[in-house]
Amino acid sequence: QVQLVESGGGSVQAGGSLRLSCAVSGLSFSTYVMGWFRQPPGKAREFVARRSIGAFRTEYADSVKGRFTISRDNAKNTVYLQMNSLKPEDTADYYCAASRTWTPSNYQYWSQGTQVTVSS
Repeated sequence: QVQLVESGGGSVQAGGSLRLSCAVSGLSFSTYVMGWFRQPPGKAREFVARRSIGAFRTEYADSVKGRFTISRDNAKNTVYLQMNSLKPEDTADYYCAASRTWTPSNYQYWSQGTQVTVSS
């Protein structure tokens, strides 16, 4: 059974930092592209960042470039999202997801989501 289990969400003031972790089991982690997505209150889910299988490629949404960093530890089957300089508009439910390919991206597996609240 594939499981993606997040941790690290919570509440923080604007300008603060949080690090999300996503521990993956039940699949060959090192063979999957890992991504982060978020869904702000009342809005559609949106892409945040992704990191390739060999960690040679990363991609970020324009809204988080320079503030968020995605990383992965294949030995621990874990992907991280370091979020710095947080803004109130970063408030959302955050999800990690796994895709077998970079292009096209087809995220087959998803976490349950963790809430991040940024207050002004």
